[in-house]
Amino acid sequence: MNLTIDWKGKMGFSSITPSGHEIIMDASEEVGGLNSGARPTELLLNAVAGCTGIDIISILQKMRLEPASFQISVEGNRADEHPKRFTTIHIHYALEGDLPDAKVIRAIELSKDKYCSVSHSLNAEITVSYSINGVKGQDI
Repeated sequence: MNLTIDWKGKMGFSSITPSGHEIIMDASEEVGGLNSGARPTELLLNAVAGCTGIDIISILQKMRLEPASFQISVEGNRADEHPKRFTTIHIHYALEGDLPDAKVIRAIELSKDKYCSVSHSLNAEITVSYSINGVKGQDI
């Protein structure tokens, strides 16, 4: 995969992904940006959530299951010192529908332990949890 990212002045950058989608990144006004786009760290957390979400939906569909709704919450904690990397990331999957716990757990484990290339590219401790129809399950 190859990307070209263009500087747009001040702290702004944009790129067109290989799949044809534009991404705009910028910094806050406090550090010289115009706040015209997402922070790269925000995109990183979105990438982890999106990658695992796609995996989980794909695996559940192969099990002939489909959630009525699916929401992913991500909390990232960063180091105080530069490079201020993410040290921990917690992902919570909230699913609704007729979904057996064991199959949801299996789909999450497969994404977490085997399939998600984004999370496996990070140097952070990543933990996950889930709930089905509002009932919290075990931490995975």
